[in-house]
Amino acid sequence: MAATPHPDSSTTEAPVLLLVGSGDRRYREYIVEAVSRHFRLWLLDAHEPTWQLPYVQGTSLLDTKNLDALLAETKNVMEQLPIAGVFTYDESLVHATARLAEALGLPGSAPDAVLACRDKATTRARLTAAQVAQPACTPVSTAAEARGAADATGYPVVIKARGLAGSLGVVRADDGDAVEAAFDAASSANWPGVPRYEADVLVEEYLTGPEISVDAVVVGGVVTPMIVARKQVGMDPYFEETGHTVDASDPLLGDPELLDQLHAIHKALGFEHGATHTEFKLTPKGLRLVEINARLGGDFIPLIGMLATGTDPAVAAAHVAAGLTPDTAPKARRTAAIRFLYPEADCEAVEVTVRTDLFGPTVHSAVATAGPGTRLALPPRAYMNRYGYVIAVGDDHDQVTADVEAAPTLVELRSRPTAD
Repeated sequence: MAATPHPDSSTTEAPVLLLVGSGDRRYREYIVEAVSRHFRLWLLDAHEPTWQLPYVQGTSLLDTKNLDALLAETKNVMEQLPIAGVFTYDESLVHATARLAEALGLPGSAPDAVLACRDKATTRARLTAAQVAQPACTPVSTAAEARGAADATGYPVVIKARGLAGSLGVVRADDGDAVEAAFDAASSANWPGVPRYEADVLVEEYLTGPEISVDAVVVGGVVTPMIVARKQVGMDPYFEETGHTVDASDPLLGDPELLDQLHAIHKALGFEHGATHTEFKLTPKGLRLVEINARLGGDFIPLIGMLATGTDPAVAAAHVAAGLTPDTAPKARRTAAIRFLYPEADCEAVEVTVRTDLFGPTVHSAVATAGPGTRLALPPRAYMNRYGYVIAVGDDHDQVTADVEAAPTLVELRSRPTAD
């Protein structure tokens, strides 16, 4: 489809970024809004734009996974505007975006490096070759192969989908009898645009200890961590992400082992330019990689990072995509946290009410994400099926924690059981 300019959008002389994909407004608008204050954006999307229009210079409707279509449309846009870089935060589009940047000679990591982050089996193979400590991992194609790999690894094990992220299709199996159900859950989990493989499921050594994520920018192979988020998970034996906490003064930001691991992982994968979201377990034996993604973190992690530090990881990532020097220095030393709300069992939402009268002193926002009639199912039937979330930010770490832990009383769910 022909490029569509929007005359009411910004006409400043700010650099122009191609934004590939925009995603769910509820979870992504804050990124587009923040980046639009620093760049003129041209949106390449597979869906007709609506909410995005106030933030962009223009739009193009096309198949965002088709390189030929992306290149042809980009040439049309370049007749109107000078393009400084290509930017995406969508997991399903990171490889296509990397290929587009490479074809245009714009800043970015090699598509092979981006693909090595997306494919967890390739990640493990390259880190093993580089002698980076990590959990044992075996790709499998069938439940029988999964049982054999789990027996060889030793229980418990983690069984996960090879190409997914966000804890989708990740299950702990405590014994051989649990492996088949875990394999079915992992192999049936899917997300639009995510590639499938012949050996599409991984059987991994189970890691104990707290889990963290690190959002970083990478320029010339130098990795600069901006935020460390402490993750909360639930719904055992699944690993549904229920919350994240960012402390701008987290000592891990300067931890030599973490910095060494980040450098070694990015080097082994050949990722030299862009933004990454890297997840670790803090095990008794030290840091162990869970996975790395060639994009910003989801689940509002960049937003709570910005609230905690005063510096926006999303804006920094956009600057890197444009070949500009990002601002990574913290401007504040606060704690920010988010908690996501799930029903206790599969249900249909009747009403979701935000109780502003019960807000604690650090509550930043409380949002209902499900309306009347929304069906809410739990893993393995569905993932990330939330009815709301609460964000808190402040100088008092304990108060922030207390306020987000009160989330179920701040966003009330009234529901009815589902018939099935």
